[in-house]
Amino acid sequence: MAEKRDYYEALGLSKGASDDEIKKAYRQLAKKFHPDVNPGNKRAEDRFKELNEAYEVLSDQDKKSRYDQFGHAGVDPNFGAGGDPFGGFGGFGGGMDFDLGDILGSIFGGGGGGRSQNRNAPRKGERVRAEVTITFEEAAFGCEKEVNVMRIEACDGCQGTGCKDGTTAEKCDNCNGRGTVTTQQRTPFGVMQSTADCPKCSGRGKIIHQPCEKCRGLGLVRRSRGIKVSIPAGIDNGQTISVRAQGNAGTNGGETGDLFVTVVVMHHEFFEREGNSVLFSMPVSFVQAALGAEVEVPTLDGKVKYSIPEGTQTGTVFRLRGKGIPNLRGSGRGDQYVTVNIVVPTKLDKEQKELLQKFADISGEDTNGKKKRKKK
Repeated sequence: MAEKRDYYEALGLSKGASDDEIKKAYRQLAKKFHPDVNPGNKRAEDRFKELNEAYEVLSDQDKKSRYDQFGHAGVDPNFGAGGDPFGGFGGFGGGMDFDLGDILGSIFGGGGGGRSQNRNAPRKGERVRAEVTITFEEAAFGCEKEVNVMRIEACDGCQGTGCKDGTTAEKCDNCNGRGTVTTQQRTPFGVMQSTADCPKCSGRGKIIHQPCEKCRGLGLVRRSRGIKVSIPAGIDNGQTISVRAQGNAGTNGGETGDLFVTVVVMHHEFFEREGNSVLFSMPVSFVQAALGAEVEVPTLDGKVKYSIPEGTQTGTVFRLRGKGIPNLRGSGRGDQYVTVNIVVPTKLDKEQKELLQKFADISGEDTNGKKKRKKK
């Protein structure tokens, strides 16, 4: 089963968006992906269902509050489908109290997915996303960072059972522990069968008579944790690292989700990156460029000496092999490319000006814009 996407992300919003922002985003996207506008487009239909599910939660203050605190587990620990996916827009709506999965399930013998699946099967926990900021050098050579994340964990007061210490949950006798109940309804098209959350246990399949005071019977709590993340050498800005089993706790005995850490690389004072290459603009004086000189060039490994040949022009590029970024996957390193930038002096004393004027006269150049003949 595909992992359910964050509701805010589904609507293209940031967490904490206002009610007006949620409503506006939903209306715009719902019109775009409505099945009547995209007939026969399964991807648009799935997207439309996702939008309706997200809006159903985020437009309800109580559900939104629980979702902001616990994610999907706060509004539905078993990640069941919710509501009529086509309500409010006509076409597939009509006020029916069953969803598309129920209809397909009744026609094809349970193949429609959604509510007809085992609500209390083990579910893997949701992924958690975080960011970490590192320096240019740390990105090049790798490092270890501690990332603070808010994640859902099993309550240590009840070990995830949701029950007060010394008590156990009772299997719901209304749904026999399945978490869902099936009803039949006569319609003009025949008898329709629909599956819904058990009203007695709210879809959990069990009833907790004495809930744990720490988690209020949810079995889950939200905590801040510092997770050590190993950042590989050669990683680039915007790339993401996956850390297994450091995300949200699973439900019904499911495995823990993963942590995804996106790397933000700080801007460097001198260097720029292009793939595995390091780019550097090297300022040199007019005299150094004209006569040639040995200069010190900064690199990620420290300063190295390089001989600039006489007559070097501004914009000339030379390469320092193996002084670039290490390959993220594999051995070896890129190169550093150094672009020569001839710096023209801005303040000259009288003697310097006289010498330059003499040089201009010898070269046959007139500082007033007229070219002179060289003296023989």
